[in-house]
Amino acid sequence: MNKGGLTHVPQETPRCVGVLAEELQRLLDDSSLRQSYEIIAALLDVPRFWPSANAETLVDDRLSEDAFAAAVRLREGAPFAYAVRRAPFRHLTLDVDERVLIPRPETELLVEEVLRLVPHAKGTAVDIGTGSGAIALALASEGSFERVVATDVSLDALAVARRNASVLAGALRTPVEFRHGSLLAPVRDVRAAVIVSNPPYIAFSEAGELPASVRDWEPAVALLSGDNGMTATREVVRDAADILHPGGLLALEVDTRRASLVAELLAIDPRYEAIAVRLDLTGRERFVVARRRSDAGR
Repeated sequence: MNKGGLTHVPQETPRCVGVLAEELQRLLDDSSLRQSYEIIAALLDVPRFWPSANAETLVDDRLSEDAFAAAVRLREGAPFAYAVRRAPFRHLTLDVDERVLIPRPETELLVEEVLRLVPHAKGTAVDIGTGSGAIALALASEGSFERVVATDVSLDALAVARRNASVLAGALRTPVEFRHGSLLAPVRDVRAAVIVSNPPYIAFSEAGELPASVRDWEPAVALLSGDNGMTATREVVRDAADILHPGGLLALEVDTRRASLVAELLAIDPRYEAIAVRLDLTGRERFVVARRRSDAGR
């Protein structure tokens, strides 16, 4: 074996990458091999061009079984990441399923913003509502923190996050501690240099407007929040200042329609300063950052 799922040892009934792709194509009733190749590439964690460039490479039964299962899930309407059970996030590949949100490119930018604002930060970083563990694991692998703590209200999500932490242990500069509970409740005893969160921020009344691939598949607890989508964000803003060190950073991903409301929420709280709204790759107001004032009492 030279890579999981591949073999160059003759088999009784060998199947090569090209043959597997054609079988997946027929199962998907697809006019091209593109999606079949994408399934194989995702399962092998290789670039998209690899399967077509290595069509004669033999595959083992496990890869074939996983590929057919992924194709069936796609036919049932599952988003691609749920179908193949994995998703890229920055330089990591995460296991994902319907228990957690699919990591988005926007959230990769949230991590980028944190690392830019605190490039040599020590101490503790806290990820609120970790889901698959994407933010926490990225900070643990790319940052200089001494400790990363991640929380989630969903035990199912924490099971996924812990699995990812175990698989990616070799890539982490510091281990990640996972705690169960709502938002910041599990980290009342922590003093943090950074608190980062992508909390649920879609209003319940807006659920019907979500794409079916999101509304029908991704966990509502990670998407929807009360008070016109502001309940979870409001609680994070309220409690984060009690946990942050003076000068510590709060970084939030927010609904683009409510970025100004979040900035105003921070502005009227005397414990925060240096409040700023940052844009995503499409130019929309997606992130809000602030610092805990050094002269603010606890």
